[in-house]
Amino acid sequence: MAPNDSAETTGEATSTVGGGRRKASRYIVPVAVAGVAAATIGLVPALANTGDPDLPKISAQELVEKIAASDEEQLSGTFKISTDLGLPLDGLAGALVPGGERGGTAAPQDKLMELTSGTHTLRVAADGPERQKLSILGSSSEYSVIHNQGEVWAYENGSDEVYHAEAPEGRDAGEHAENAPKGAAATPKDFAEQALATVGDTTSVTVDGTAQVAGRDAYQLLIKPKQSGSTVGSIRIAVDAENGVPLKFTLSAASGGKAVVDAGFTKVDFSRPAASTFAFTPPAGAKVTEADELETGKDEHGAAQKALPGQLAELEGLAGEEGFNVIGEGWTSIAEIKAPGGKGLPSAESGEVPAEAQGFLDALGDKVTGKFGSGTVFTTRLVNALLTDDGSVYVGAVTKDALVRAADAAAR
Repeated sequence: MAPNDSAETTGEATSTVGGGRRKASRYIVPVAVAGVAAATIGLVPALANTGDPDLPKISAQELVEKIAASDEEQLSGTFKISTDLGLPLDGLAGALVPGGERGGTAAPQDKLMELTSGTHTLRVAADGPERQKLSILGSSSEYSVIHNQGEVWAYENGSDEVYHAEAPEGRDAGEHAENAPKGAAATPKDFAEQALATVGDTTSVTVDGTAQVAGRDAYQLLIKPKQSGSTVGSIRIAVDAENGVPLKFTLSAASGGKAVVDAGFTKVDFSRPAASTFAFTPPAGAKVTEADELETGKDEHGAAQKALPGQLAELEGLAGEEGFNVIGEGWTSIAEIKAPGGKGLPSAESGEVPAEAQGFLDALGDKVTGKFGSGTVFTTRLVNALLTDDGSVYVGAVTKDALVRAADAAAR
């Protein structure tokens, strides 16, 4: 193992990261990182590790700069992915959607939600900013999202449903294409940029040895909260020693156990994929659903498909808005949201929900009391939320006690 520099660094380590990568304010650290974990993907440790390579010494500052400077735009590879949030998603789906039905279109929003739990294999390919492809490989099926210049297609082989959206061409297309599946092409680099945007005085950043990922020599960048009270234990990023591309991303909970998110390549190739990789023509007789049909509500499932996974970081733009407040900073920051009308969760007592549904909600949360009154805390291994009976919501990657303290402080 190379004797890498393990001295701590702070926000200065990301001073070379572009403005877009540092745009996320530090208060949104838990929401941004947790949003990625909760609504996108993770990787089980199924990578081919063949020992720790002996690499030249590098500092944390230099390694962060290496990630920021990486400009590989052509690649293809395979992910082996899983997420363990400790959230009963299957039960929630059955309770919220009668019969567990997910909708009838091929829109990515529905399919990508399947990646929020369990283990999955994905294949990715990219050829610059105008061509990307992500495929979810099932035991007997393959679902693909394809961005080819100005068009986005989504299709599951053997299905008669096709999703189509238009996207502007060019390097900034991903930032401005409202109809494009932004959460679909997540890679370890996407995860790494989210994590690096959080680095500040509340964060420790070190180089923690080396590894080999998908046959590539890599340095390991370790990011840890300095604050107590966060549910985030650490973030580990394996960075390609040659080109600076993040190859593996692991998010661990402070409570220990299996990684919450662990995303990385089992195979990767940085040569240009064949142009045919991104070609798609709807099969004869297939029903093509346009993105604007879902957005305008023309499709019966449109209301449930508006929001794409991985967009919780957009809460940054709500700071200072009416009904939205941020308590604390860094990894222990908490978003406070005031519900219109001061109304809390529906209850069986009020006749708003059936008794069976009330029992399900009660089983998901823990009743708490404090100076704020009373409420229910809903927990996962990473993100916790307190819903008070007067309609306030406190959410963050913090402990239950931290949420109660925040609600008490707000009630003074």
